[in-house]
Amino acid sequence: MAQTTGTIHGVGLGPGAQDLLSVRADRLVRNAKHVAFFRKAGRPGQARRIVNGMLADTAIEFPMEYPVTTEIPLTDPRYNQIMSAFYTDCTAHLRRLAEGGEDVVVLCEGDPFFYGSFMHLYTRLEPHVPVEVVPAITGMSGAWTATGAPITWGDDILTILMGTLDEDTLVHRMGQADALVVMKIGRNIDKVRSALKRAGKFEDAYLIEYAAMPNQNVQKLCEAEGKVTPYFSIIVVHGQGRRP
Repeated sequence: MAQTTGTIHGVGLGPGAQDLLSVRADRLVRNAKHVAFFRKAGRPGQARRIVNGMLADTAIEFPMEYPVTTEIPLTDPRYNQIMSAFYTDCTAHLRRLAEGGEDVVVLCEGDPFFYGSFMHLYTRLEPHVPVEVVPAITGMSGAWTATGAPITWGDDILTILMGTLDEDTLVHRMGQADALVVMKIGRNIDKVRSALKRAGKFEDAYLIEYAAMPNQNVQKLCEAEGKVTPYFSIIVVHGQGRRP
């Protein structure tokens, strides 16, 4: 009798609160035999932290520890080389499990197909073994909801930018936007502040840290001058478009 191939499930966990998981995500997480997740070396990992208390006692965990995060600039050719090898190794492990008939749940912060590391596994796994993706609430949705105001009105154009972009590109794109989300802030905060000022949007910007998590904090960016922001922080500028 032929062995059935297992399925890799990329499970979106949403912005950070267990009660914001979808019913499907909750079921998969609680019943998972094999659980994989990304984390920085020496850290528990945010995705793993979100599901604390949800995993079965018998679940077999596979932490995928990034070999580099900010130690090497993204523009350094070594960065892509190191990360490509890392994703290839992770893929090989997950593929072996699936080909051995095991289902695997890969925990994904936010939505798996929105700027997430899972995408790099998906493109390597999908041609060879069954892969299913469970969508989720994005971190940015949790962030703008935390401000208590709609992000877009009427015909507003929403622009999503990475703080890793160069300042001139940020300024150009910010100037074209009605509503704005800036992600991957961290050590890029001073550059993002400068770009927002040059684009005339600084006074309207909000900084949201740890959206939808117990330590969530929301404040106007202009009131957070000199503050060092955590990795889980997002800046939003609300649109003010057409409304009845």
